[in-house]
Amino acid sequence: MNTVIAFILMFGLLVFVHEWGHLIFAKRAGMLAREFAIGFGPKIFSFVRNETLYTIRLIPAGGYVRVAGDDPEIIEIKPGHHIGLEFNESGKVDKIIVNNKDKYPNARVIEVERVDLDHELVIEGYEIGLEEEKMSFEVDEKAFFIMDERKTQIAPYNRQFASKTVGQRAMQLFAGPLMNFLLAIVIFIILGFIQGVPIDQAVIGEVQPDSPAAEAGMKANDEILLVDNNKVEKFSDVSSYIMDRPNEQIEFEVLRDGNKEILDIVPKKVDAEGTDIGQIGVLFEVAYEKSFFKTFKYGFTQTFDTTKMIVTNLAMLITGQLSLDMLSGPVGIYDATDQIVKTGFMNFLMWTAMLSVNLGIINLVPLPALDGGRLLFVGIEAIRGKPVSAQKEGFVHFIGFALLILLMLVVTWNDIQRLFM
Repeated sequence: MNTVIAFILMFGLLVFVHEWGHLIFAKRAGMLAREFAIGFGPKIFSFVRNETLYTIRLIPAGGYVRVAGDDPEIIEIKPGHHIGLEFNESGKVDKIIVNNKDKYPNARVIEVERVDLDHELVIEGYEIGLEEEKMSFEVDEKAFFIMDERKTQIAPYNRQFASKTVGQRAMQLFAGPLMNFLLAIVIFIILGFIQGVPIDQAVIGEVQPDSPAAEAGMKANDEILLVDNNKVEKFSDVSSYIMDRPNEQIEFEVLRDGNKEILDIVPKKVDAEGTDIGQIGVLFEVAYEKSFFKTFKYGFTQTFDTTKMIVTNLAMLITGQLSLDMLSGPVGIYDATDQIVKTGFMNFLMWTAMLSVNLGIINLVPLPALDGGRLLFVGIEAIRGKPVSAQKEGFVHFIGFALLILLMLVVTWNDIQRLFM
């Protein structure tokens, strides 16, 4: 049960922050944000506030912010249609009743001759029973369609996504991944305040039995001073040096109880996903220090290092150096979360921050249907001076979304197989 709660909270936080970034910058640019959704599928919970429908949906596989103009509007009024009109105190149309007009006895029913709800905000037509007199009605910019008893706010062109500048649209799309990076920075800073900032020191914490280090006489609390006469100050330097030299003798100078010792160790060759690396069988001691300024620096550096690691692995996946089997979907992430939750709250926070960075990076990949794919089209528009046609872009995103669903199914199947292996 703890894992279920932790996963729901973690998933909800990551998606909420991502979509909140899209929402905030949409509203700042003057776009009409129709819906802010966590999850997909049937609605579990919903409410409306400041023009936006907020929903929690059944399938926990992401979320979205639906902005006016992002997708074709469902309701279209054509000449010859009979519609009902209700008016606000200013005399402007504030309700356009498409069907079930008998439920609105105060509505004026007209036959439409011309309608423009994008620019002029006007409806022209003939009131039923007074066909000889053509009338023109000014429409409020926040008027509603009412169809099947459901209200949908109209979207004048200046409230639509396409009406905004290239910079505003690009920022609205980039804001989601940006918020994921900012969330990771905040979580790492919180970790730094709670447990302190890790000190990267070359001190041995544990020596594994029957390992090359144990056979050479290395012990816990040994501080490594030199490696092949090269001065070292942090364990990451030592680790990378060892990994690059499998089956090669390395001379270590260590400080033990105030005395210097020389140890010759040959790292054992280990296969790591198709690459031979060296290991001597030690774990380095992790120490922490409390520092206000270093804690804030840690938030940024840890986010950068995590980003670098994920981008490197993604590049290896694209170039074929890593197998598709290395990818995990919701099932695999849930299983990993289950294992991490058992190791403690700090590790769970670290895992959440890493997933937040991962979500930001994946969404910036220039694939159709992702933020990166949509940013690519905005970039193409900026270069060529005119947008790609909505039909062509929509078709590309549709194909991309279908391929992403297929990839998700493959990854989920791999996750399920791993669970039972």
